[in-house]
Amino acid sequence: MSLPRSFYERDTVAVARDLLGCLLIHQEKAGTAAGRIVEVEAYLRDDPAAHSYRGMTERNRAMFGPAGHAYVYRIYGLHTCVNVVTGAEGTGEAVLIRALEPVAGIGLMQARRGRDDLISLANGPGKLTEALGITIDLDGASLSCGPLWIDPPTTPVEEIVQTTRVGITKAADLPLRFYLKGSRYLSRR
Repeated sequence: MSLPRSFYERDTVAVARDLLGCLLIHQEKAGTAAGRIVEVEAYLRDDPAAHSYRGMTERNRAMFGPAGHAYVYRIYGLHTCVNVVTGAEGTGEAVLIRALEPVAGIGLMQARRGRDDLISLANGPGKLTEALGITIDLDGASLSCGPLWIDPPTTPVEEIVQTTRVGITKAADLPLRFYLKGSRYLSRR
């Protein structure tokens, strides 16, 4: 039921909007955990805030790979973030998954995060990867054949809000952040 590769081979902004409401699922030995995607940010080829802006490196190699793969990296040496590679191979575009609404494996997610509060369980890029058990080992993994994949929405998507990105200094004024209006699970309001 995972999204086909053709879904990711489209325009990055369109993919970002269409990821809202989809389910990000990670299945591993400890169990399966999943969340509904409620907030994303697009990062484009000529975008000074994109990791690909200065070209390919060992760290961002997956971002230049085929669409429909994960680009997973560590930020500040502390947190892991997961992105969905989009567009044509070699372009270096991706969508950062910023926040999830927990929907499955909640007990496992709570144990991983050491907290019970559902609202703050996966409401940030580092929080959601910790909750789902997504590690740097999944960098470059296909999102269509597991253990990490994205399913289409199971319920209709509410109104989408488009605004500027958060937590960055370069190109922060670009309206490339999208979220589901009224969601309580956003990283920032």
